[in-house]
Formats: sequence, structure tokens, C-alpha cells
Amino acid sequence: MRMLLRLIATAVATGVAAWLVPGITVTGHNTTTQVLTLLGVAVVLGLVNALVKPFAQVLSGCLIVLTFGLFLFVINALMLMLTSWLCGVLGLGFHVNGFVAALIGSIIISLVSWLVSGVLGANRPEVDRYPQ
Repeated sequence: MRMLLRLIATAVATGVAAWLVPGITVTGHNTTTQVLTLLGVAVVLGLVNALVKPFAQVLSGCLIVLTFGLFLFVINALMLMLTSWLCGVLGLGFHVNGFVAALIGSIIISLVSWLVSGVLGANRPEVDRYPQ
């Protein structure tokens, strides 16, 4: 259930970023297609963040320390650009046009998904419903 809530939170956050940032576009014939595209983008972004981002963080560990963590913004922007490229390969209507749009979009996606996850309760710790 928690994974589904995070997927919805990421899809909402990506939609907000596409609405606010001129260089991020979500295309579709109608609202249903756009919502399904956003859900697909959320899945791809989740996979990229789970599989590729840890390697990028390890390889750039010195830069992260040297910049007091600010290089993580660059890594997030690059992950969003990779997501855009993968969505293009998969035929999803999601595109990020340039690094600046990716940087601003990744910040918006991070903040909005954190906020929506908190509202939906996806960040709450699991409660043991059946104690021993």
C-alpha cells in the first residue's frame, strides 16, 4: 500500500512540475492519457532512483562532500533527464528540455512528493497490527 501511495505522490509531483516548469512537458490526447503517462513516469523515475542513483552517488561522493551536498541537486536533475530519455524510448509522452528545467523540476518533484507523501501517510512507519 505504501508503494502505491508513493507512486501516486510522485505522479502528482511530476504533474505539478510539468505545470510549473516551461521545459517539462507531458503530452497526451486527453486527461486520462496524461494521468496514465504521469503514472508511467512515476514508475520509471522510481526505478531510476532505485537502480541508478545509488551508483551515481557513490561515484560522485567526493563532489558531494566538497559541495556540502549541493551536488545532489545535480544528480537529481540528471536522474530526471535520464527518466525523460527512458520515457522517450518507452513511448511515454514526457520530455525534459535542458538541464535548467531538469534542475528546477527535480527540486519541485522532491518537495511536492515529500509533501503529498506526508499528507497521504506514505511516510509513516509501519505499525505491527498483530503483536506477538
